[in-house]
Amino acid sequence: MNDYGLEYRKFVVAGVAIVIVVVYILRLFTLQLMSDDYKKTADSNAFLRKIDYPSRGVITDRNGNLLVYNQPSYDIMVVEQEARDHFDTLELCQTLGISRRELDSCIAVMHDTRKNPGYSRYTQQMLVSQLSDQDFSVFQEKSYRFPGFYVRRRSIRQYGYSFAAHVLGDVAEVSRADIEDDDYYQPGDYIGKLGVERFYEKVLRGEKGVQILLRDARGRVQGSYQNGALDHKPVPGRNLTLSIDKDLQELAERLLEGKRGSIVAIEPQTGEVLCMATSPSYDPNIMVGRQRSKSHRELQQDPARPLFNRSIMGTYPPGSTFKTTQGLTFLNEGVITDKTLYPCYRGFVHKGLRVGCHGHGSPLPLVPAISTSCNGYFCWGLYHMISDREKYPTQQDAINTWRDYLVSMGFGRPLGVDISGEKSGLIPNGQFYDKYRKNGWSALSIVSIAIGQGEVTATPLQIANLGATIANRGHFITPHVVRQIEGMPLDSLYTTPRRTMVRSEYYDFIARGMRSAALGGTCKALGHYDFQPCGKTGTAQNSGRDHSVFMGFAPMDSARIAVAVYVENGGWGATFGVPIGGLIMERHIKGQLSAASEHRASDIQHRHINYDTASK
Repeated sequence: MNDYGLEYRKFVVAGVAIVIVVVYILRLFTLQLMSDDYKKTADSNAFLRKIDYPSRGVITDRNGNLLVYNQPSYDIMVVEQEARDHFDTLELCQTLGISRRELDSCIAVMHDTRKNPGYSRYTQQMLVSQLSDQDFSVFQEKSYRFPGFYVRRRSIRQYGYSFAAHVLGDVAEVSRADIEDDDYYQPGDYIGKLGVERFYEKVLRGEKGVQILLRDARGRVQGSYQNGALDHKPVPGRNLTLSIDKDLQELAERLLEGKRGSIVAIEPQTGEVLCMATSPSYDPNIMVGRQRSKSHRELQQDPARPLFNRSIMGTYPPGSTFKTTQGLTFLNEGVITDKTLYPCYRGFVHKGLRVGCHGHGSPLPLVPAISTSCNGYFCWGLYHMISDREKYPTQQDAINTWRDYLVSMGFGRPLGVDISGEKSGLIPNGQFYDKYRKNGWSALSIVSIAIGQGEVTATPLQIANLGATIANRGHFITPHVVRQIEGMPLDSLYTTPRRTMVRSEYYDFIARGMRSAALGGTCKALGHYDFQPCGKTGTAQNSGRDHSVFMGFAPMDSARIAVAVYVENGGWGATFGVPIGGLIMERHIKGQLSAASEHRASDIQHRHINYDTASK
């Protein structure tokens, strides 16, 4: 009788043995033919890939003044497999000019695969970054005592002046997210973090070079592999020429001392940003080298928010500067003509609602309404537009049409300036009001948007762009701070005009109103200038003291500059906005300030605002 159980067991054992053999064969096949893990390890032992970093592109202003350049810096790299375990730690710290705690921290970061995903004992790893020339010289003299330690020559940024920090930005070591987003980077590399440095990172950084060196069994470098046939040299980054005028930028930042706010000036014909000042600000040189982390932390903790770029991130009520957009919209939609008269009984008064205004003649047409900054006029215009059921089937249709005009003028969406972080501001539409005013809304309940209050917000850049659009009589070129990139053209976004929905001839009425404001209206402080400035004040209400706002351009025809000034809690538009705007226009058009203007500039510079009381 056959023992079938024994027979089955033999098959089972044989099958298991066969499976084990097949698994081993597949694993050997994978390791030897499909995987390059061992090849990498062997290559790490035989070859040393030395990265040659390119010089980062330099940055100059529109007149060739050097704003950002490079200075040498040195990183200490270590191959742990080559480094002796018994090297003198104390001597290494003294040589590098660091403490034992700093060294331990550097080693911990190097071993942390989350922060340093490329860690290997067989390849060069960053130990200490950005050594000074002095510390590097000391290390060079004693380098023979530290086998396995290497020097990597780099460059770090140096800033020629103490201003324009928000425009220029800064450079720092890459984060893990940076490495994951772009495989060009590896731990210890530098990347632009803010401003132009960030936006034009790929242009400025250049391309890395590499040298492949051959090592013997003990890890000693024997020379170039294949006589350097596989090496390639680094390609320097491209230089940038900014549209910023160094002297104008310096003046703008002087005028904002002791205040919170922004000054933005644009060349209307080109869209080039002539200055973009934000206050409070900081000296960009404190963001260089090994002090950057400490400086950045202190700036982040400052309640005045010096890292906040108010020019493109601050969203404020535009105040009466917004009335120019309303006049244009009403003209183009046929709500008014330039001769239409509206009453102003020290404000807009209708059905129990009152929006106050200062005293002036009444009734009045469009040009004087701009000149005197009449609230009543523009409230009546919006009321009639939103209430017109013959032209607009619903009030939602009317407000959506209104919004389309404002979007075409550069509001409600980011303009596209070449600095990261730009905000859109808010221009409400029917859907917005249907959602947030659940008890219903009407022309009367939203009429304050006609005078730049209510839900409407804009950035100082958008307000300056409005001035440029009026100066150009109906078109603008997207504002940009880079004027020229070495060896390549600008993006077409920064060279192509963008037209608004308003007919060009209607802009003449607004320009006349702004010129009248400078001659004897709300901007009469500009009347003594001989370059025909045009202006519009704004006094934007908020929870504390009003914001002081100004928007203008000069000369009236063939304008060379458009400017917006926004001083938080600065009071009337004529208090800070108008005199600051006049000085900025004078400096650009005349090339310098007169003695009298310099005296006014000094006075404004030293008039500080107490924000502990002004914001309450």
